[in-house]
Amino acid sequence: MLLSKIVTFFHSPSHYLSLNSHSNPLSRYKKHKYNDSEEQMQKYTTIMRAYGISCGIDFDFHGTVANTLTAHRLIRHYQEEKGTETANAIVNSLYSQYFEHQAHPSSAPTLLAAATAANIPSEEAEAFIDEDDGLQEVKMLIREQKSNGIDSVPYIVIEGKRRDFTLEGAKEVAEYVKVLESVIKESS
Repeated sequence: MLLSKIVTFFHSPSHYLSLNSHSNPLSRYKKHKYNDSEEQMQKYTTIMRAYGISCGIDFDFHGTVANTLTAHRLIRHYQEEKGTETANAIVNSLYSQYFEHQAHPSSAPTLLAAATAANIPSEEAEAFIDEDDGLQEVKMLIREQKSNGIDSVPYIVIEGKRRDFTLEGAKEVAEYVKVLESVIKESS
C-alpha cells in the first residue's frame, strides 16, 4: 500500500502519543484536539473513515489510546538492523492491529505480533521487546525533533533547487504531486 510506504519511508518518532489514560480515549482526544467539539470530532472520524476505506483500511476509533514510545523503539531498531522492508512490515502490522482491531499500540503482544509479521523470529523479538536497548536514543530523537518544531507525522521536507518544501500531517496525493511538480518546474 503506497500510503504506508510513504509514511514508513519518512518514519520518525517525532510524534508519539503521550496520552496515558486508557479510559474514554476519544473523549480525551476530542477535548485536546477539537476543544471538546462533538461536531468537529464527528467530521474527523468521518473523513478518516473515508480516507481509510479508499486505502483498504477499516478504521475503528474505539481502541486504547496510549504512549507509543516502545513501538517507535521497535521500528527504529529493526529499520537499522534489517532495513526498510522489515520496518514497513512492522508498521503495517502495528497500524492494522491498532487502527482496525483495537490492539493496545505498545503492549508486548502487539509488538511481538508486529515483529513476527515482519519475519523476525519470535525469540529474537521477545528478547528485544523485554529490554530497553535504544530507548534513550529514541527519546533523544523525539526531543531533537520537537525542538525543531516538528509535532506531527508525516513531516516531509523536499529539497528544491531554489527552496525547500515542507508537507506536515496527512495530505492528499494531489498535494504531494503539486509539490513535486513545483520542484521539477523550479529545477528546469
